[in-house]
Amino acid sequence: MDKFVTSVKNGMYQNPVLPMDFSDPDAVRVGDDYYLISSSFTYLPGVPVLHSRDLVHWERIGNCVEHLPFDRYAEPAHGCGTWAPALRYHAGKFYAFIPLPDEGIFYTTATNPAGPWSELHCVKSASGWIDPCPLWDDDGSVYMAHAYAKSRCGIKHRIQVSKLDPETLEVIDDGPVVFDGTLTQPTAEGPKMYKRNGWYYIFIPAGGVEFGWQTVLRSRNVFGPYEDRIVMHQGSADINGPHQGAWVDDPQGNDWFLHFQDRFELGRVVHLQPMCWHNDWPFIGLEQNGDGIGEPVNEWDCPAGEAVDGLAVSDTFPGGVPGLQWQWQANPQPEKWLRTGADGLHLTCGSDKTIWRMPNLLSQMLPAADFTAEVRLSLADAGAGAKVGVAIEGHTYSAIELCREADGCTLRVLRGDVKETVQRGQVVPVSGALSEAEEVVLIEKTVDTNEITVTIKVTDAKQVQYGFVTPAGEAADLGGAQPITRATWTGARLGVYARGGAAADAAKVANFEVKF
Repeated sequence: MDKFVTSVKNGMYQNPVLPMDFSDPDAVRVGDDYYLISSSFTYLPGVPVLHSRDLVHWERIGNCVEHLPFDRYAEPAHGCGTWAPALRYHAGKFYAFIPLPDEGIFYTTATNPAGPWSELHCVKSASGWIDPCPLWDDDGSVYMAHAYAKSRCGIKHRIQVSKLDPETLEVIDDGPVVFDGTLTQPTAEGPKMYKRNGWYYIFIPAGGVEFGWQTVLRSRNVFGPYEDRIVMHQGSADINGPHQGAWVDDPQGNDWFLHFQDRFELGRVVHLQPMCWHNDWPFIGLEQNGDGIGEPVNEWDCPAGEAVDGLAVSDTFPGGVPGLQWQWQANPQPEKWLRTGADGLHLTCGSDKTIWRMPNLLSQMLPAADFTAEVRLSLADAGAGAKVGVAIEGHTYSAIELCREADGCTLRVLRGDVKETVQRGQVVPVSGALSEAEEVVLIEKTVDTNEITVTIKVTDAKQVQYGFVTPAGEAADLGGAQPITRATWTGARLGVYARGGAAADAAKVANFEVKF
C-alpha cells in the first residue's frame, strides 16, 4: 500500500482519522472542500496543507512555507520554527497565520490552498507570542487572539486579543489580556476565534498537551469579559488530552471538531468529533459519564462527502524528486543536496554530522504504530567513507546504513542519544534547538555488494527491528530491536540520508515501500 486511508466500518469512521503527527491542526471549509494545516517546527517545507471532501479521508496537497527567512534555519533548530498555525478563508483568499516563537507572528496567503503561497509577512515581531488566530469582524475590523510561550517570555496561561490593521494585518494595538487561566485553566493556549449569533468565541486547550481538555470562552464583546466552560475532556474515555483544534461545519448544517491527541512517540494524531450547540455553548463528543461534559468518541457516522485518495507514505521518487510527505530538517537546499536521476532519490554525500544535526536529513512522520518498510540503498556512485541509511529519529534514535569501506561495503546498525550539553557557557537541554547527539555503532556486518535492500519493522511496543534481504531473497535481522522515542515537540520521524565520503559522491535511495 503506497497510501494511508482512514478505516471506515459499516458507514462509521474510526478515530484517529489522521494517525500521524499533524500537530496543532486547524481547518476551514470552503464550499464542499475542507482544508487543514498543522505545525511542523524545524521540518521544511513546513505547515503542511491537507484536503478532504468528508473530514475523514485526507490527502496532502502542499505546504504553506517553503523556507524560513532567518539564517538560523540553515541548520536544524529542534523545537523552534513553525508552531501552531491558524487557517482562515476571507474575501476569496486563504490566510495562514504562523508563529515562530523566537521571531514573532507571520502570515502567508494563497488563492489556491495547494499553492503557491506568498512570502511570510510580519504581523508582530516578538519573542514568546504564539498560537495566533485572526477574526474579521462584521464592521471590517480585524482582531487576533494569541497565547504566550513561557520558555521565551516568562508568561503562561494567558490569552490576549490584539487589533490588526485591516490592510497590512500588522498589529496596531497589542490589546488586553482577555483571559488568565492560571488558577482554573492552566496552560491556556492555542486560541481559535469565531463569531456566532452575536457571541465572540475563543476555543482554547487547557491542562497541558498530554492530559488536558477543551475549554471555550464566550463574550458579547471582543475584548471581554469572557465566560469559560469546559466542553470536552477525557472523562472515562481512553483518549488522553483531547483538545486543540478546529470547529468546522458541513454543507448539511452539522458541526464537527478536529483535535489532536498526544500519542508520544507517534506525535499528535488527529481525531474527529461530533459537535452541537446548546444555549449558545458548544458541546463536543458524547456524554458518557453523567458529568455534563463531552467525551471523545472512538467511532461515529461518517459525514457526507466523497473520499479522496489518501496520504502518500511510500515513494518511488519519480524524476528523482521526493513526494510531499518528505521534509528536510532545515531550510531546503535541494540544489545542493539532490542530484539528477530518474531511478530513485540521489543524495549528495560529504556531510560528517550526526543524524540529529544534519540539515539534509529527509524525513516524514511515522505513518502508523505498526508497519514495515523496505528500502533499496546504493553506493555504486560513491567512494570510500560514504554512507547511506534509513533512520527512526527521536531523542534516542537508531539507523541502518550501508557504508563504503576501502575494500568493500559494510552494513551496520547505530544508535544515537541526544544529550544535554554546555555550549558557550550555557546549558543546552535535550529539547533545545542546538542540542547535540552522540552516536555509537551497535553491530556491523560485511556485505559483498554496494547495493542492498534494508528492512524496518516498527511495532506498537515502541521498537524498531532493522534487517536486510539476502541475495537469496530471504529476510534477515541485523542486531536486536531498538527503542523509539519522540523528538522535540514531535513524534519520531522516519528518515533517509547520505553522509561521509566526498561532496562529489552520491548515494541512491529507491523503492521506498511501506506496508501496514
